[in-house]
Amino acid sequence: MDIKKRVIILWSAFIVCIITTIVLWFAMNNSKPQYEEVQATVLNSKVNQVVNKKTGSKTNFCKVEVEYNGQNYELGNVHSISTYPKGKKVKAYLYNEKLYANTEGVKTSTPVAIVYFIFLFGNFILLYIALVQTTKINKKENK
Repeated sequence: MDIKKRVIILWSAFIVCIITTIVLWFAMNNSKPQYEEVQATVLNSKVNQVVNKKTGSKTNFCKVEVEYNGQNYELGNVHSISTYPKGKKVKAYLYNEKLYANTEGVKTSTPVAIVYFIFLFGNFILLYIALVQTTKINKKENK
């Protein structure tokens, strides 16, 4: 296949992917997943800090373990452990047999959100490939 045709197809696919991603973003934000608001008891909360060896930057991962209806769960989408001391009753959202700290965690775990994130990641890949191929054309034409 001619490189110019390939570049046109790549840029066209990128535009379609961008439009699909935008539609999926609206669908994700307008989704109304069926979840249950529950009270859970905090069993343990801690922060795991990961250090990037190359840059020295640190990233914190919050882990909160709660108990609800006799079962232990790791609470999803926790941004800070300061509001989760051991023994405290906290509001949680039960969705698809998992507990989340907020409704945003529920929305981002729905099937439409998963497809959205796949398309979002795909956009970056398509953009990179299209730019590389476009650069190849420009180099050939400038020789």
